[in-house]
Amino acid sequence: MKTNTIVAAIANLACAVCASPVLAQSSGHAGHDAHATHTVQPAAATTPAQRWATDAPLRAGMRSIRQAVQALDHYEHGHMDATQAHNTAQQIDTAVNQMIAQCKLKPDADAALHGLLVKFIAGAKAVRESQDAPMPQINAMREALVQYPQLFNDPGWAK
Repeated sequence: MKTNTIVAAIANLACAVCASPVLAQSSGHAGHDAHATHTVQPAAATTPAQRWATDAPLRAGMRSIRQAVQALDHYEHGHMDATQAHNTAQQIDTAVNQMIAQCKLKPDADAALHGLLVKFIAGAKAVRESQDAPMPQINAMREALVQYPQLFNDPGWAK
């Protein structure tokens, strides 16, 4: 029950964050062709002086999310149907739920992680609710994946 409450709270925060004018301006790639190569620029001002330590659940969860977000490239290019995309979104939800239940981070690191998780929760929800690839939310997930190694010391992330 505690996990459901946390997930609901993060989902509510995700809605508030996604409605923020600053994020609305920075997360979209308006005018880009759907088949263009995606390069995501890291967000500024949130990188700590020293990256936070990671634990095994965080590292495993982020790798699972990265795999799912990369798979969504096929969805945006029309090579994945809506059912497959929904299953991929479920992979993101599962990874987020496992990280919430299992990660044991210091409060500041936990707060930084939640800033990333809201993007994954909102992105997975958008994929589930859309019949087409929701590019702003998928791009926000890509941006969160770029931010992750800037915030957290995960020696195996580049592999």
